[in-house]
Amino acid sequence: MNWRKWLDDFILAGKGVLLATKERRFWYGFIPSFLFFGLLMNLLSGGTSKFSLMFALGLPTSLKILGESFLGIFGYNQPFLTWLPVFFISLLQGTLIGLIVVLWEKKREQNAANLEKAGIITGLIALGAGCPTCGTTLITPLLGAIFSTGGLAVAGTISTIVTWLAIIIAILSLKRLGLETYVIIINEKYMKKGGKCKKSLEP
Repeated sequence: MNWRKWLDDFILAGKGVLLATKERRFWYGFIPSFLFFGLLMNLLSGGTSKFSLMFALGLPTSLKILGESFLGIFGYNQPFLTWLPVFFISLLQGTLIGLIVVLWEKKREQNAANLEKAGIITGLIALGAGCPTCGTTLITPLLGAIFSTGGLAVAGTISTIVTWLAIIIAILSLKRLGLETYVIIINEKYMKKGGKCKKSLEP
């Protein structure tokens, strides 16, 4: 494996992410997805017990649970080692979706005559990037159902392992999408610069 190429790709992917953050549309994808996945993972952190309480105890309690879970995204009343991976994977998932939004818009602008193709390509990008957070949030209640009260420690350990695996998958997906974003944005700047140079040379 060529580690030098991998490192270069990660550096370019990081530059692609930084370039994408300068696009307003990136934040349209990042902010809602970051908050949604962070909230969902905090709600499911103890299995389905919070949802059971929300259905059983009515609106005031439900709003309180939702509020605490929302604040939990930012570490409120959360052990640091429990909060960190959840926050990190929500951050990564939000960034992935923000990049997908930017890529879709760029492909649409550069292929205005072929919107259908641009949409299909971006759909494949989304499927290829996957949703590491989805797998993590879905497996948490499943583990809670499989393991009895005596096995909660085992379930928690497995859930933590799955979360960190999801983070690794998200980072690899971020590398691919970040690299493509970098290429598209740099190419767009080059094309615009070439167009200006061409106009300046015209009599």
